[in-house]
Amino acid sequence: MQKKILVLTGSARKEGNSNRMARAFVAAAEAKGHAVKLIDTSKLKLNFCHACETCYKTGKPCSFDDDFNTIAEDILAADALVFTSPVYWYSVPSQLKAVIDKMFSFVVGGKSEQFFGKESALICCCEEDDPAILDGVRIPFERTSALNQWTVVGEVLVPGVLAVGDIDKTDGLQRAAALADKF
Repeated sequence: MQKKILVLTGSARKEGNSNRMARAFVAAAEAKGHAVKLIDTSKLKLNFCHACETCYKTGKPCSFDDDFNTIAEDILAADALVFTSPVYWYSVPSQLKAVIDKMFSFVVGGKSEQFFGKESALICCCEEDDPAILDGVRIPFERTSALNQWTVVGEVLVPGVLAVGDIDKTDGLQRAAALADKF
């Protein structure tokens, strides 16, 4: 069954390791017949969530006009959300975090029916060799998925990659592509 999969990337490095894994996933998912859209959050103009709880009261997901309002419908329309990110200071990059925080607007704005119950997946890498470093991304992802009643279909977590191309020394690209089989 064809699914609408939205891939949200968090790396500012176009040829970075997590972006390359994202593209490997996208190519494999499209080859399986899924409709895939990739949004590079590093290219968006995003503000932080003000927790004003005026979401959708002005007709827009966020009362503070930024690029989240241009991608909100893509998030709601997706059957599955795939988050791809490097680890920045033991968490996700601020660009991706801003999008995740602003997803609060769907709950406040009465869009829970469209937002809850999706499938989700995580593709993440980090510089350090210790896989526990990925917990700063993995645990919030898993908790967010549970809160929003998303079914986690898989995680690709790759430690020990920093320089552009280091991902080629691992099985990360293959594992990211294989993740498409789970949708």
